[in-house]
This record gives sequence, structure tokens and C-alpha cells, in this order.
Amino acid sequence: MTRIPKPVPPLPREVSLDRHLDRDVAFRWLKAGWEDMVTNPVTSLAYGVAVFIVSLLVVASLYTLSLDYILFPALAGFMVIGPALAIGLYEKSRRIAEGTTASLFNMIFVRPRSGAQILFIGVMLCLLMLLWMRAAVLLYALFFGLLPFPGLDHILQILMTPEGILLLVVGSLVGGLFASFSFAISVFAVPMLLNEPTDALTAMGLSMAIVWNNLSVMVVWGAIVLVSFIICLLTGLLGLILIFPVLGHATWHAYKDLR
Repeated sequence: MTRIPKPVPPLPREVSLDRHLDRDVAFRWLKAGWEDMVTNPVTSLAYGVAVFIVSLLVVASLYTLSLDYILFPALAGFMVIGPALAIGLYEKSRRIAEGTTASLFNMIFVRPRSGAQILFIGVMLCLLMLLWMRAAVLLYALFFGLLPFPGLDHILQILMTPEGILLLVVGSLVGGLFASFSFAISVFAVPMLLNEPTDALTAMGLSMAIVWNNLSVMVVWGAIVLVSFIICLLTGLLGLILIFPVLGHATWHAYKDLR
């Protein structure tokens, strides 16, 4: 009687995620994002207006509820959840690449190929944002004790003190760690979940691996995102109307190049 050999699993193969791209490619992503934005610009700009209005409502709510002491951490936390908010822009870029058009309805009511998995990463990013806001409150208490926040009218007086300057330095470092981690796990995970039938944990792991293996390029891209966000803040968030759509479309092209 012939004995059938047991199947032998294939040996693991080394897969390199280093795409050997020049740092200048980040600016090409920005250019491609602009081109997608000006293709039927009404939809992208309307999306940017929606993000701007929601941001204003959050700021107004914090101020009305006397929660202005977490206003700056909340604004910084926008960078944590930004990749999830841009999913509609990824959908438009995906449809443009396929030669079809995307309406504003398609961009708002997106149907990811991963199904409900994208909700998991959305919840994860929201929890990270809440954790950062709590950490910011604890840092304030660490340097100023249990004194109540004096209000936004006196914020400059606080920051000009030795404790305030030290708080800015330490807070920026801690906030940078939160932003870097959330950026690494989400910058490609969200477009990946939109475009591929995969699970959230795999997408986040791959996103972090892609960022790590293309670190020089991603540092440049992260710097572009940071400068763009600062410009949005300096314009009273009005810059979100134009800058957010461009960055969202550009992130899609970054995903396609590095995936």
C-alpha cells in the first residue's frame, strides 16, 4: 500500500518592504494629491468644508462646556484621527485611478472592502486621542499642581513662566510620541482597509512595517503633514478646507507607492 506523504508547508520567504524611494517622492505625492483634488474639485472642497465645520463645532463645544483647558491637546489630537477622517478622500482617489468618478455621497458613505474592520481602527485612534488628552491634563498637573486652568485669556502668561516653558518642551515630546505611533499604525492602514479585504490588526502591523522600512521618506512626509497642520491652525482652521483634501488624496498615492 502506497503511503501518501504529509504535505510540507512552504518555507517562509523574506519579503522586503523597503521600496528604495527618494525623499523627493513625498513632494510628488503632494502634487498627485493636488491633481486629484482639482479633478471635480467641488467634492473634495465640500469634504474639506465638512471637516472644517466639525472641527469648529468641537472647539466651540469645548469652550462652551468650560473644557478649554483641553483645547490645545484636542487640536493636536486631530493629527491622531486625521487618517481615519480622510477615508472619503481615499475613495475618490481610488475611483479616479480606476477611471470612474466619485460623488460626495460615495465619499461620505464609503463601503470598504474590509467591511466593518475599519471601525476597529477608528475606535483605536479615538482611544489614542482620549489617552493623549488625559496625558496632557496630567502633565499640566505635574508642573502646576492642582491649580485650576486660568483660561485662554491668560495662556501666554502661563507659557512664559519657567514651568510653562518646560511644560511646552515635555508636552511636545510626549505628544510627538503619540502622534508618531498613531501616524505609523494608521497612515497606510486606513487606505489598506478601504482597498483590500484584510483585518485591522494586519493592516496596522503592515502600516508600521512600511513606515519603518521607508523611514527617510516617511519622515519627510510626516514633516509635510505637520507643517500643513500648523498652517491650518494659524489660519483659524480655514486651511483645512483646502489642505486636508490635498493631504488625503496624497496619502492615497503614498499608500499605492509603498504597498
